[in-house]
Amino acid sequence: MQDFIAAAEAAADAAGAVIRPLFRSRLLVEAKGDNSPVTEADKEAERTIRALLAERFPTHGLLGEEFGTERGDAEYVWVIDPIDGTRAFVTGRPMFGTLIGLLHHGRPVLGLMDQPVTGERWIGVPGQGLTFRGPLGGEAGTRPCASLAEAELSCTSPYMFTDDEAPRFARVRDAARRVTWGGDCFGFGLLALGLVDVVVESDLKTWDWAPIAPIVEAAGGRMTDWDGNPLRVGCPGQVIAVGDAALLPGIMALLRD
Repeated sequence: MQDFIAAAEAAADAAGAVIRPLFRSRLLVEAKGDNSPVTEADKEAERTIRALLAERFPTHGLLGEEFGTERGDAEYVWVIDPIDGTRAFVTGRPMFGTLIGLLHHGRPVLGLMDQPVTGERWIGVPGQGLTFRGPLGGEAGTRPCASLAEAELSCTSPYMFTDDEAPRFARVRDAARRVTWGGDCFGFGLLALGLVDVVVESDLKTWDWAPIAPIVEAAGGRMTDWDGNPLRVGCPGQVIAVGDAALLPGIMALLRD
């Protein structure tokens, strides 16, 4: 595992060197098929990550947001989101991150989230604890919170839910102590530092959740789909992350159709 962690860190370092000079610069923003912004930073950062990982592990697969899948049936598959939170990136807000995960037979076994502007980095291996480094401070590990009424809830956007999902999410929102909007991967990172208690989102792709799940679980939390099942490649992307597992049954009951 140490070789995998070292490779993920080297890839994140190389991607950060691409991303930082472009942050808060005037970028040519293209329109992707889903109308989300993609910049030259996304593309070049993913190229850089893929090249480094392919050189070190030529038999491993690669799955990335920008350039698709290579060797997807390999025993080990790296999952890459070069800039998760591109909207924040293109508007100059440092609420984004580079995500690098590793699947073994489809199961997440390593996750790294790097914020190349603030210099914060989360590395999670389930069963081995969370490593967090950053100049702004923060303590790795989730916090106890047995009641949703006392919980800080984070969600990227109220518009990410379908017409069927929106009222179900609203029940969770209304039961929580407070809701903070925005953040993309950053909300999960704050949960892993014990600053947020719950994240509920939908329509996440594999590259959104696969690098995050090991971080949440290494920090002492749980991350499942809306029915409490482990997340798997091909799942619909309905995600619950909790710092305290005692919150999970109540949240699932509120989300039940």
